[in-house]
Amino acid sequence: MSLNPALLAVRFLLELIAIASFGVYGWRAFDSPWRYLLVVVLPIAAAVLWGTFTLPDDPGRGGGSPVPVSGPVRLVVEFVVLFGGAAALWAAGLSRAALISAAVLVAYHLLAYDRVLWLLTGRSPNS
Repeated sequence: MSLNPALLAVRFLLELIAIASFGVYGWRAFDSPWRYLLVVVLPIAAAVLWGTFTLPDDPGRGGGSPVPVSGPVRLVVEFVVLFGGAAALWAAGLSRAALISAAVLVAYHLLAYDRVLWLLTGRSPNS
């Protein structure tokens, strides 16, 4: 199910929203001049974390892995970035957006249960 093109598109949008949420937090939670720095640095840090620690054989990604990690470690990275984006929205004072983001993330992970199981057990999502 997780390799369904529609679900892959949803996952990509969730990644973008999470990364942007860190920028929103940097802008809303800090005063000048820090906000100008954090609105750039926080999303870049989240994107670097997301793209660096990956599984080399992840069927949802199209390439190698800069720092190969195990499935459970990757799942933690995904939860830190994705749910961290929702937490960033909450910390920025956008509680409604944070709750909506968290609800959509939970729904996505329920629909993509095969990916979660694959990351935890190593069994292919195609089987």
